[in-house]
Amino acid sequence: MAHKRIRERLRRSALYTFGCLGTRTRDDDQPHALHGAGYTRTVQCNQPHLHENKPPYYCKNNISTTKYNAITFLPTALFEQFRRVANIYFLLAALLSVFPISPFSPISMIAPLAFVVGLSMAKEALEDSRRFLQDRKVNKRNVSHHAGNGVFEPKAWKDIRVGDVVKVEKDEFFPADLLFLSSSYEDGICYVETMNLDGETNLKVKRSLEATLGLDSDETFKDFTGTIQGEDPNPSLYTFVGNFDYERQVYPLDPSQILLRDSKLRNTDHIYGVVIFTGHDTKVMQNSTHSPSKRSSIEKKMDLIIYILFAVLVIISVMSSVGFMIKTKYKAPNSWFLRPDNIEVQYDPQKLGLAGLSHLVTALILYGYLIPISLYVSIEIVKVLQASFINQDIHMYDEDTGTAADARTSNLNEELGQVDTILSDKTGTLTCNQMDFLKCSIAGVAYGVRASDVELAAAKQMASDVDNDSESDGYENNSGWESSKKAPIKGFGFEDERLMNGKWVKEANVDDLLLFFRILAVCHTAIPDYNEVTGTFTYEAESPDEGAFLAAAREFGFEFCRRTQSSVFIREKYTNHGKVVEREFKLLNLLDFSSKRKRMSVIVRDEDGNIILMCKGADSIIFDRLAKNGKKYLESTTRHLNEYGEAGLRTLALSYKRLGEEEYSAWNNEFQKAKTSVGVDREATLERVSEMMEKDLILVGATAVEDKLQKGVPQCIDKLAQAGLKIWVLTGDKMETAINIGFACSLLRQGMQQICITVPNLEAMSASDSTKEAIKDNILNQITNASQMIKLEKDPHAAFALIIDGKTLTYALEDDMKQLFLALAVDCASVICCRVSPKQKALVTRLVKEGTKKTTLAIGDGANDVGMIQEADIGVGISGVEGMQAVMASDFSIAQFQFLERLLVVHGHWCYKRIAQMICYFFYKNIAFGLTIFYFEAFTSFSGQSVYDDWYMILFNVVLTSLPVISLGVLEQDVPSEVCLEFPALYQQGPTNLFFDWYRILGWMANGVYSSLAIFFFTIVIFYDQAFRSDGQTADMAAVGTAMFSSIIWAVNCQIALTMSHFTWVQHVFVWGSIATWYIFLFFYGALSPTYSKTAYQILVESLGPAPIYWVATFLIAVSCFLPYLTHIAIQRCYNPMDHHIIQEIKYYKKDIEDKHMWKREKSKAKQETKIGFTARVDAKIRQLKERLHIKQQHSHHNLTSSPQQQQQANLL
Repeated sequence: MAHKRIRERLRRSALYTFGCLGTRTRDDDQPHALHGAGYTRTVQCNQPHLHENKPPYYCKNNISTTKYNAITFLPTALFEQFRRVANIYFLLAALLSVFPISPFSPISMIAPLAFVVGLSMAKEALEDSRRFLQDRKVNKRNVSHHAGNGVFEPKAWKDIRVGDVVKVEKDEFFPADLLFLSSSYEDGICYVETMNLDGETNLKVKRSLEATLGLDSDETFKDFTGTIQGEDPNPSLYTFVGNFDYERQVYPLDPSQILLRDSKLRNTDHIYGVVIFTGHDTKVMQNSTHSPSKRSSIEKKMDLIIYILFAVLVIISVMSSVGFMIKTKYKAPNSWFLRPDNIEVQYDPQKLGLAGLSHLVTALILYGYLIPISLYVSIEIVKVLQASFINQDIHMYDEDTGTAADARTSNLNEELGQVDTILSDKTGTLTCNQMDFLKCSIAGVAYGVRASDVELAAAKQMASDVDNDSESDGYENNSGWESSKKAPIKGFGFEDERLMNGKWVKEANVDDLLLFFRILAVCHTAIPDYNEVTGTFTYEAESPDEGAFLAAAREFGFEFCRRTQSSVFIREKYTNHGKVVEREFKLLNLLDFSSKRKRMSVIVRDEDGNIILMCKGADSIIFDRLAKNGKKYLESTTRHLNEYGEAGLRTLALSYKRLGEEEYSAWNNEFQKAKTSVGVDREATLERVSEMMEKDLILVGATAVEDKLQKGVPQCIDKLAQAGLKIWVLTGDKMETAINIGFACSLLRQGMQQICITVPNLEAMSASDSTKEAIKDNILNQITNASQMIKLEKDPHAAFALIIDGKTLTYALEDDMKQLFLALAVDCASVICCRVSPKQKALVTRLVKEGTKKTTLAIGDGANDVGMIQEADIGVGISGVEGMQAVMASDFSIAQFQFLERLLVVHGHWCYKRIAQMICYFFYKNIAFGLTIFYFEAFTSFSGQSVYDDWYMILFNVVLTSLPVISLGVLEQDVPSEVCLEFPALYQQGPTNLFFDWYRILGWMANGVYSSLAIFFFTIVIFYDQAFRSDGQTADMAAVGTAMFSSIIWAVNCQIALTMSHFTWVQHVFVWGSIATWYIFLFFYGALSPTYSKTAYQILVESLGPAPIYWVATFLIAVSCFLPYLTHIAIQRCYNPMDHHIIQEIKYYKKDIEDKHMWKREKSKAKQETKIGFTARVDAKIRQLKERLHIKQQHSHHNLTSSPQQQQQANLL
């Protein structure tokens, strides 16, 4: 416990000058002037009961992310169901069916509608209940709150109120937005992890007011009171303006005293805080969006098709009514069998308008089979089954966590096959929050032989272009961690015997090596923590990079073991004849890292009394500050840094400077004056004084750290790029980090032109220009110039990457600029948005979705990704280390980013094609069936008579044609899953909507019209006046109707068999079983008493079965129906085959096994031309090598053709 007490006593405030701590609020600082709208929040500390009445009344702390609640479920869910056009029609038909003019009974119309709507609503309720259970779990979390008299008791989060004093323990989440009062550290600091808010893994340091440092125990809150006045609830994560009235003095508040909900307390035993914002007023909830109602683009288009069919239905119903009115007017009076003297209203020629209207209603109901109500319930069933196949896909199962893929909603399965743009979070999604020290350059010598993930994947890609797949797989298996016999060390992936186990002392530049290792061990702000189990130190660092540097220093023999207020202690193993020596470095000053400075420095005094400045930072910053005699290793180090960057590694340069006593003393006086100054210029003064010290540096070397990508991320991105998908990265990380990850993922590469859009430096602008309009004009110019540069680029292989930060996005997303920004982004090969808030992630997603009118997919793993997941057409959550908020808000969840490849390229492709073909086929079969009813009614003088028995019509969609179409929607595969992955360009059939465009839809409809005409007229011609029975009798209406229905059953089921590319025993049973079911039904239905079977009594056994003309007619009519389709696909496959047609034939003739060269050639063709991913990187490298070879050949040719005198002159030159 000794190390813990030391850490608690340690006052860190003296170490920091920049960065996250900012400036300690002093007693003489002036409070903020808070007036007007936006600053009405008043919080009575430790008196939450004062806020329960209006005014002020603040919201409760319970949250809800569900789409429905108990009150809104019924009306909202019904609205969602009746947004479907067909449901509206069948609702009207059900209402009309209660009247006598309906040709069907009310129950036959109401029951199917109630079943379809009820089933869909039940599914919605089930999916939303999962969100409700997650919300309840969060709301029931407990936190210690002040119950009075200095006693703290547990209390559920949902019961926390504004003004409550809470005590949050280590590794707990903050239950609300809090004012930080004090912590277990005596100088009032705490470490906070904001991964759920901005995606950053590095810890933030927060600090309380000095006035509240005394509130360091439970008893001190017995009589605590105070008043907070500040800003109203808003979504800005990085700002807060307020005042704290405590003990008759007012103190200004800033973001460094605010602890936000859903961030976590780390490396601090406990903190005390006062609740400022609760529930949906908290900043994280202000950044959230309401759960949207999502519909797929196919479903929206299906509504339009149903509008068209409804228009057709109305037209033919009107035609039927007009025909009926003409018949009623001219024929009814002469038809004595209709009893004109006792005629019903709907047949009365004296009331022609009423007769026509009643027949119109009858026709609208009778022809309703044109609009398939069973389509919706069939799609629901198919989508649920598709979702179950996604959930059970063993290839998307993560063995490490035991997590399978989860299709949380089945409404959007087909959308997975139509994605155009992917918007991805970085931390926890692309990366696994782990840094590994991999390579380094010291004194101009490169060390580290292990390849990075990027290098391994690129090498495999290049090998696959030369060797066969087995060879490249062997390469992969012999690389990476598997090649190392010892267990991996967290943060340390370095391999090079020249530096390990003390062998570095035998190197030529041993002094430079010693200094390099000491800089790693000393230049940081971490705190050591001794692990008694392993006997080693772990480090509580502000960033993963620092942890990796300290792990590397430890493995090299320089173990950081202790820190005091003024010193850092290092255990050195190999510098004194193998003995471990603990050395003390007195810490004189620390110039902390910030995103603006891009470097950090420490000034220390070693045991020999030497004063040394150690500095590490971005290479561009360090190189600009080198002394003339400090550039000895500059050229070689620069070359190594370029190589590390190409390998996707994050790099820092290390340098030092030795100081004399007088030089340091003079500078330190200036620094202390700047540090203790008060005013708005304090930070600028500190920066200026620091600049004076951080110059004339001597370069020692550089580090290369790998931000470990999640398994398979580079390969997944490469495959998605080959499939034609665009990938945007939206992250809360710094720009430098985002760029490094871009290189690691091959979203960026060497030679790609980076377009960085940033807010201009206001200090460089005149006072009159530093306004919002001037900033907007500057950003607009940057966007315009970048767009013009892309348009003027002549090189077809040129690639551009757009990089923009959150501040700039604030302006770029405004109405007058967002379309220009989007146009620029679309022209770029990759887009990286950094330092963006959750709200901005959602806004960017909305811009892409609405601006491009194409399908977007957002993927993330934290609460900060919920907004964009809900805003995108498809939201994918990763069940990672950041909690379940993203998963609960998502439509699909997976365990790793790499599974997105299979989710889209395999399941997305299959689901899109299945649903598209299924809907087209549904319209085909219902048109083919429904129009025969119209033809017969016209044939019988618009009598309203149906040629089919009622049970035939009921069973047509429910039994006789339902299972084959479901098997098509669930089991159809144009190509196997492995072929989908080998030929990623097949995916583009979805985004281009190849199988659900108007050409295909109208083609299927035309096929349905043709089939209806063929079935009706061929049946009538064959049976109308031909001998039907052995005694020469002709067929009656029941026989004609049954024969016609038999032809329909054969035609539509044979048609779906021709449509299928993939057959299993299930399809065979469903297709041929449906035809068999028709005859089995006809047999048993005919066997019933005539009371029930009516005109169908014994129709198969006695009437149709013995008649050869029935069987011959059924066969010929069925063949005539699908003959045009068969001819069409035969011609298409011969003269204009699609990609999957070619692959199917190659697989059928086993050319993929017999002719490897052809198979490989076809695979190389099946890649979309892309400028991101490993393929693009390899292609760029090959082009570069070819250009060099071409130049070399030209030079050789020139030497051969030149005269001896020219060659002699060239040699002299």
